[in-house]
Amino acid sequence: MTALRDFIERHPHLCVLTGAGVSTSAGIPDYRDEQGEWKRARPVEYRPFMTKPDVRQRYWSRSMVGWPFVARAQPTAAHRALARLATVRTLITQNVDGLHQAAGSRNVIDLHGRLNLVRCMECGHTLCRGEVQQVLLASNPQWADIEGRVAPDGDVDLDGRDYSDFIVPACPRCGGILKPDVVFFGETVPGERVTRAFAGVADADALLVVGSSLMVYSGFRFAEAAAAAGKPIAAINLGRTRADHLLALKVSEPCDAVLSALG
Repeated sequence: MTALRDFIERHPHLCVLTGAGVSTSAGIPDYRDEQGEWKRARPVEYRPFMTKPDVRQRYWSRSMVGWPFVARAQPTAAHRALARLATVRTLITQNVDGLHQAAGSRNVIDLHGRLNLVRCMECGHTLCRGEVQQVLLASNPQWADIEGRVAPDGDVDLDGRDYSDFIVPACPRCGGILKPDVVFFGETVPGERVTRAFAGVADADALLVVGSSLMVYSGFRFAEAAAAAGKPIAAINLGRTRADHLLALKVSEPCDAVLSALG
């Protein structure tokens, strides 16, 4: 803790990069174990979702059951501590739960989008996820009381279910495919977000990684950029990260406890 406090004090302009570990105590599971390996099957991928109706049935049925868990989630001690940390100039999050903003953080870059929005892939029309939830429930009342194990990407694991009778809503404006406004695996992060995130790293004195293994290149590239620019990197994360060889400091403890102890 002394070393971490010193790191923060010596770098008054911090860029913070967060991952699933900051939200686990809010009831939203993370993807990987302490060795950086998958805990469950990979999340839905972009191309199958866009091309296969049965994949969309599977996704939206699981999402309908899981959405209430995400909608009720509250900021954790880690979210609140980061919102209080005056040295944070830019906060890049790989999470899609919106909890950093709910905790009061400013200048947040939602690298992978937000789960509380849904976008039509044809006309670009956006809807609130809560509005889509009502349509899903009205169209599929037989699924309303189903329960499952909450998964990291805002849905639930429903092993062995038959999804063939699930009705997936279409865009109310054009009839196009509706997709949560998040970046699926195999999908490209919008260039504007990437540019802003790199600018946040360039503008900072140092990079602080919180609750991320950085196993996905989407986040790891910012650690690479910081290292290439000679900026020191610290990490608070349980277990291995892809950037361990780049770190000046690592605290292998739960995010909530470490960040709360900073005061």
